Amino acid sequence: MMISEQMNSALNKQVANELNTSFAYLAMAFELDDMGLKIFGERFVQQSDEEREHAMKITGYLQDVGGKVVLSGVDTPRSEYGSARSMVEAALESEKTVTRQINDLVSLAESEKDYATRSFLQWYVDEQVEEVSSMSELLQMVEMAGESNLFLVENRLAKMMKQEQGKE
Repeated sequence: MMISEQMNSALNKQVANELNTSFAYLAMAFELDDMGLKIFGERFVQQSDEEREHAMKITGYLQDVGGKVVLSGVDTPRSEYGSARSMVEAALESEKTVTRQINDLVSLAESEKDYATRSFLQWYVDEQVEEVSSMSELLQMVEMAGESNLFLVENRLAKMMKQEQGKE
C-alpha cells in the first residue's frame, strides 16, 4: 500500500462525507421541485451528481495506490427547509465544511510527507474554491430577489446552467 492506514481511513471517511453531501443535495432538489422551483431542483441534482463523482474519484485513487475502499452508511438528510434561501444557506455551509475536510486531508498528507496524495488532493482544493464561490453567488441572487421573485433567479440560473453545459 502506497499510503498509510491513517490516510486510507481518512480518505474513506471523506468518501462518506461526499456521499452524505450528495444525498443532502438530492433531498434539497426534491423539496425545491415540490416548491415549483424546477430549475433550482435541476441545479441541486447536478450538485448531488458532482458530490458522488467526487466520492468516486477518491475511491479510484484509493484503489490506484493499493488502499482499501470501505464504504459506510449514508445519513438520512434533512428533508424540510421551508424556503429556497434556507436550502442555499445550508448548501453554502456544507461546502465550507467540505473545504475544511479537504484542508484537513491536505494537512495529513503533508505531515506524512505523502506527496502523491497531496498532489491528488490539489484538485479538491481548487474545486472547493469554485463550489463555495458558486453557492455564495446563488445565495446572493436569492437574497436580492427575495422569496416572491425566485422565478427571476430561476431564469438566471437556467442561463448559467446552459452556459456551463457549453463549457464541458
